[in-house]
Amino acid sequence: MKFITAKIKRYFIRTDHALWVMCAIMSALGILLLYGCLISGYAMDLDISRRTLIIQIGATLAGLGAAFIISLIDYRFLLKTWVIHVPVAYILVGLTFFFGFGHINRPDDRRWLLMPILDMQFQPSELLKISFIMIFALHIHKLGDSLNRFVSVISLALHLAVPVLLIHLQGDDGTAVLIALTGIVMMFLAGVKWRYFLVMVAGIAAAVPIAWHYILSPFQKERFYVLFNQAEADPLGPYFQQYRAKMATAMGGTTGIGLFDTQHTYIPVMHNDFIFSFLAESFGFMGALGVLSLVVVLCIKILYNGIRADDTKGALICYGVFAMLLFQVFINVGMCLSLLPVIGNTFPFLSQGGSSVLTTYLGIGLVMSVYMWKKEDMFFD
Repeated sequence: MKFITAKIKRYFIRTDHALWVMCAIMSALGILLLYGCLISGYAMDLDISRRTLIIQIGATLAGLGAAFIISLIDYRFLLKTWVIHVPVAYILVGLTFFFGFGHINRPDDRRWLLMPILDMQFQPSELLKISFIMIFALHIHKLGDSLNRFVSVISLALHLAVPVLLIHLQGDDGTAVLIALTGIVMMFLAGVKWRYFLVMVAGIAAAVPIAWHYILSPFQKERFYVLFNQAEADPLGPYFQQYRAKMATAMGGTTGIGLFDTQHTYIPVMHNDFIFSFLAESFGFMGALGVLSLVVVLCIKILYNGIRADDTKGALICYGVFAMLLFQVFINVGMCLSLLPVIGNTFPFLSQGGSSVLTTYLGIGLVMSVYMWKKEDMFFD
């Protein structure tokens, strides 16, 4: 008993208190915002209920528990489990091609699976994000001094292309873009030379016309059109969500209209992809700025943990989680402000969605493991 008590005490002494506190604040705010959406007067239109709120609370508690458990395990051991989590993640994503479902107006978007036992939805591509960060970190680490050889960079590019293309074919372009950006940041921070990224940029530029004419659907093209023609875009057409989101953000003013005001601006899925606009309307510019500042500090803390990691594997895990969260917020806010097209990215911690919450905390758990399992002071020694 004394041994267990000593280990618990040691855990709370050595854990990353700042990161836990910031995550807890963000999660508490996310639950509060979801409750605000529930009583805003649009609950029926948004298809949310008290059950939705309970599921969000349950997913948050489960995520916190998962992060705690992962932090108790040496990340070096966790990386060795790739033979389990990588096949499972890909198989689950593959199942969406046969049993997946999506929005009624987007039959090609088959990103969710139904869990009959709990009557809840699960998004396998979220799990693949974490699995990818782990296996990609291990791949880069194993290349070692040969990282900047042409063959090595090609192998990394092909590794990155597999999940990106698979999830694109699934219809979840938001996650596909997020994984692509995460992989690129991991390569860059690992030390891949600039010349390879210049070639990559040139290749992407050359591929844009091909993608525009032969890959993007008319629906996806329309989302780009409205960004450059907002003054002429039909506010009742494809621009409806972003138009309402910008209106809500503007209505918030400096200090907001209040979280529990029943006259919030109606935005489809404002409890999910457009939660930032609901936040801005509720707490105004100052509140939105405060939350974004907290997110930036949280991301910097994760990046700092990576810089202080014992080895390349630990550093790359932190870099991957850092990039995943930072770009997820960047894309989400860009969508809400009509600076980027709508591609279906949630706001970490705040958006409704059990899969998103659990994935975020799995990433936090990995960062905690890197923080706590240093060779000179191993947690369980």
